[in-house]
Amino acid sequence: MRDPYLYPDTEVLKNLLGIRDSKKLQEAEGDYVTFRLSEIAEDDRMTGVFDFSALCRMHYRIFQDIYEWAGKPRIMNIEKIETVLNGISIEYSDVFDIERDAKAVLKDMILYGWEKASFDETVRNFSDCMAKLWKSHPFREGNTRTIVTFCAMFIEERGIYIDSELFKDNAEYMRDALVAASAVFSDLGDRRKPEYLYRIVEDALERGKELEEDAVRRIMEAGYPAGKEQVRKVIFRERWQCRKYSAGEIRQLLKRKEREEPERER
Repeated sequence: MRDPYLYPDTEVLKNLLGIRDSKKLQEAEGDYVTFRLSEIAEDDRMTGVFDFSALCRMHYRIFQDIYEWAGKPRIMNIEKIETVLNGISIEYSDVFDIERDAKAVLKDMILYGWEKASFDETVRNFSDCMAKLWKSHPFREGNTRTIVTFCAMFIEERGIYIDSELFKDNAEYMRDALVAASAVFSDLGDRRKPEYLYRIVEDALERGKELEEDAVRRIMEAGYPAGKEQVRKVIFRERWQCRKYSAGEIRQLLKRKEREEPERER
């Protein structure tokens, strides 16, 4: 079957920029995606909704500048040669099962008792859910970036912070870890090796705990109660500006936040 996403007689994805060279497309995509991800990092508003439609919106938000089909589930089955699997492909969800498979994982994520789980349980369950959602591979391209970003936002919505920069800084390892954690085949059986994914997720969650503890300490030193909203506000703003705030800046930020809340309630 001819791949409708590619320019004829090439391996280059059709794109809004009209680029016909794979390397140039990869470079342009990287620039636009970095910009859109920085926009998402700046936005401290959590939607509270993590369903399949929200996942599609996330993909659109990240890839809207590059692909006309951004935010739309793929319309064909795909295979990708994986070096870590000696040249075979993960068995991604059939095109007719994408939405069903993704919704099943999202339902499990929403119903799981994250607030009561131990740290080790959180590491394993978060890793397993992320791998299962990734295996559904809803989109023709951009699944890893979309799903990692989406899952990081999901877990932080539950009050569990995670250093998602670790995933971005180790993108190749992260994708290989997702591949290894998803290696279940109809003919070869269960060949999964989730320990690589567990390892990087554990490190990211450990850093997230340290990030939260540090924010709590500095907020209290600034003379404010370190409630969930205050902690989230400081963490998100510091992430956006890539620096830590001084005590005075924290007071100014939280004081402004206090003024904004009554205005929203009017």
